[in-house]
Amino acid sequence: MLRTRRRVLAANRSAASQALADRAADLPVAAWAGTCVSVYLADAFEIDPAPLAAVLARLGATIALPAVIAPDQKLVFRLADPGGALEADAAGIPAPPVSSPEAIPDLVLAPLLGFDPFGGRIGQGGGYYDRTLSALRAAGPVTVIGLAYAGQACERLPMGPHDQRLDGVLTEDGYRAASPEL
Repeated sequence: MLRTRRRVLAANRSAASQALADRAADLPVAAWAGTCVSVYLADAFEIDPAPLAAVLARLGATIALPAVIAPDQKLVFRLADPGGALEADAAGIPAPPVSSPEAIPDLVLAPLLGFDPFGGRIGQGGGYYDRTLSALRAAGPVTVIGLAYAGQACERLPMGPHDQRLDGVLTEDGYRAASPEL
């Protein structure tokens, strides 16, 4: 159901993706200079963070992309080289080559299938982001913001003990901070 909903919403993908870039100032970041931001390469139906990443880079952020190194492992982040070559990672997804420097993001912009007002997130089902966010949070502060179409909002998502909550979500309608649990 969530995949079908996202597929329908993707009819307005270009405008919605540009709206994310137009809302960069809504993100809860004090200064972009020196901030490492992880984005993702969108599939055909995900909202595309590329226009937002371009704005953040112009504001001084360093951009990194995730890479799968092995099944059931956390992601690594490698610095993105604008216009640089990409190669398939262990999951077959384009990523910076192994020779690219690794980075630890201060801000992770995460893809999703659905989100709720409490920071709940449903991803693609591989658990890569949950494992990665758990490790990042154990090592130090990191902000995690989902990127989505506003229509991907759900009333309440089931969350398991290993599921990592978002700090907020940025949609074409603006930023929504996650509400504390009731």
